[in-house]
Amino acid sequence: MAADSLGFTQPAVSGMLTRLRESFDRLNLDPIILCQGMLTRLRESFDDPLFVRTQHGIVPTLRALELAAPVKQILTEVEALLQPADFDPVTADFTLSIAATGYALQAVVVPFIAKLRRRAPGTRITIRPVERGHTKENFLRGDLDLALTTPDAVYPELRSRRLFDESYICAMRQDLPDAVASELSLERFCALDQVLVSYAGNRFWGVTDDALAKTGHARRFAMTVTSFMVLTEILRQIDLIAVVPRRLVAEAPGLKLCMPPLEVPGFTKIAL
Repeated sequence: MAADSLGFTQPAVSGMLTRLRESFDRLNLDPIILCQGMLTRLRESFDDPLFVRTQHGIVPTLRALELAAPVKQILTEVEALLQPADFDPVTADFTLSIAATGYALQAVVVPFIAKLRRRAPGTRITIRPVERGHTKENFLRGDLDLALTTPDAVYPELRSRRLFDESYICAMRQDLPDAVASELSLERFCALDQVLVSYAGNRFWGVTDDALAKTGHARRFAMTVTSFMVLTEILRQIDLIAVVPRRLVAEAPGLKLCMPPLEVPGFTKIAL
């Protein structure tokens, strides 16, 4: 009946009411109180009761009937505004700014861009380093669209999504001498020369060393690098081993993988 009076179909009116209810819920508003307040203000603005009670129920006044046509036009325009514009990724033309560490760049961003280029070839990507302590400010300034980080860098004010949990694996050259067994003993592991990714570039310590310290052991280091990007090439050419996130080397050619001889805690990757 209400749909017929307004000149809309029943599904259209139901859709409008659903969106109104969702809006009220998000704003924590009581729709009855809100509608009563709106009706009071409308009566004051038009100097007319608009609706009156009769023997046949509540009916619109003459002034309310006169307002029906312009209100219908307004509701039609509002309905059009609420309809999202069609998005065609093929014709998309915008720049996406992503903050990522070297690990996230290789494990997440590169595969993402490979798919994005096929679906939205006009999209431009700018990659920037993760600035600890400044991520929220970068979002607020509009300098950043996406940040790939860990749970300790999540801000309550920013929406976040858990992407995956990562684990560590031991990687080495396929024909590395004396290290081709399917499993490494703890003693052999600690005796082999190793390479470590250290963003500072000068600290021979990581999560594996935290785990080793609890057992009273320590490993040997030959070098550190500041990026995972070069690590696989180093392992292919030099007699070294490394404990690395599994996703970085799972399909790397020329490398042998095995489980570390002790439990090394993994980490979770988060998208902001």
